[in-house]
Amino acid sequence: MAIFRRQTISRTSWVLLLLLLLLPLAGCSTMEGMFDKFTFGSGDTETAEDSAQALAIRGMDAFNVGDYYEALQAFNEILDRYPFSPQAMLAELKAADCHYYRKEYLEAKMLYQEFEERHPTNEAIPYVMFQIGMCDFLRTDRIDRDITGAQDAIKSFSRLLRAYPDSPYSREARARIAAAREFLVNHEYFVAVFYVRTKEYSQAIHRLKYLLSMYPDSSIAPRARALLKRLEEGRPPVWGLKKWLPDLSMPDWKFWSSDDSNGGGDQRQQAPPEDSTGPASKK
Repeated sequence: MAIFRRQTISRTSWVLLLLLLLLPLAGCSTMEGMFDKFTFGSGDTETAEDSAQALAIRGMDAFNVGDYYEALQAFNEILDRYPFSPQAMLAELKAADCHYYRKEYLEAKMLYQEFEERHPTNEAIPYVMFQIGMCDFLRTDRIDRDITGAQDAIKSFSRLLRAYPDSPYSREARARIAAAREFLVNHEYFVAVFYVRTKEYSQAIHRLKYLLSMYPDSSIAPRARALLKRLEEGRPPVWGLKKWLPDLSMPDWKFWSSDDSNGGGDQRQQAPPEDSTGPASKK
């Protein structure tokens, strides 16, 4: 038994020595592919590309059925184990998509931005830029809360339109910009109503005049004009202020998706009727 072990160790030592002697030749064309596959006694062979390919197939199978957690695990494994494989670029992009569909918009945006930085000439860049805008757009909540998502969405979609004005994503990008702007206008109007509620009427008048000068054609403009008129006449609403409020959520972007902006129906917000704004208006 001892003799057998010594023979095995000796044989192993010769194999290692042979490999060391052959390493300087690895750059020669005659050696290409010699070490692509290794056999460890089982008869099974596997290349790094085969493993990355298997992970990519597993990831896409999970992604296509909506199992974004399992898909993300497969794509991250490709990036960890095979960062230079042909499948790595796919894994980068689909990992971002997984976070996006899991509604993890900040994480998705970061990965999309990293993809754009690493592959600025890739044919998927218009899609990537659109998705960055979508991450901003979809993390927008309500006009009485954080509005940075809408502001960032306008910047992101505008960047896409400057770089790729005729991309397949341009029309929707324009529509979502219009919706985000309407959202910001509604936020300005909401602040004005808040000042009315706290009886800071001069501040409310200032806000309303600014809104109407900057966005005279916005859907909230008729309501803003009616409220401004009452404040300038010294007849501020003293009850029923909820009827003056705009919709708190993001407007439907599909309203602006057609060329004539009539695809979603009339979204204009009319001023509350005079007889609904308080006892002083009744006769």
